[in-house]
Amino acid sequence: MHDDHEHHDDHHDHDHGHGHDHHHDNHYSDMQARVKALETVLTEKGLIDPAAIDAIVDTYQTKVGPRNGARVVARAWSDPDFAEWLKRDATAAIASLGYTGRQGEHMRAVFNTEETHNLVVCTLCSCYPWSVLGLPPVWYKAPAYRSRAVIDPRGVLAEFGVSLPEGQKIRVWDSTAELRYLVIPRRPEGTEGLNEEQLADLVSRDAMIGAGLAAAPGSAA
Repeated sequence: MHDDHEHHDDHHDHDHGHGHDHHHDNHYSDMQARVKALETVLTEKGLIDPAAIDAIVDTYQTKVGPRNGARVVARAWSDPDFAEWLKRDATAAIASLGYTGRQGEHMRAVFNTEETHNLVVCTLCSCYPWSVLGLPPVWYKAPAYRSRAVIDPRGVLAEFGVSLPEGQKIRVWDSTAELRYLVIPRRPEGTEGLNEEQLADLVSRDAMIGAGLAAAPGSAA
């Protein structure tokens, strides 16, 4: 059975500037040293508070990050009207919970079903819905993931420990700067008595990219 994929042939070249290597007498690597120096200058000028930088990183990694998307999924699982709205207009439905993108990008929610598993890839490498997923995982930007997810999504998922039933087809969605995808994983068995907060605990970032599944109750997401 062929796996569908919606794919755009856009190319995006990254130009990484090459800095000169300086030797330091301390334990910082070159990059760490440069970041540290920049932080020190900005702090001395009173432009930033180092605690603020930590807070921003923490926000994207834990608070703003996957937790927001997990709450969107939990609401969709527990509220059929919200799930319908998410299918119709994900950008508005997600914004109604207070999560909006930095660039106001459009969101599209794709729902996993018994027949279809959805996987998101970004061949442009820069398209990732930070507001609902936090910081992108390193592998998401790796060329190997980006090309192989399109050619052999089943193999890629197997490497993530996700083995899907033979008959279940995989759709690969190519995220772009204008349109970003959120995968709504299937609700695990045995979650009938859980509230939204408990349901959100079962939803990992990987599950919302399609590179994982929602966790069963009693196991950590």
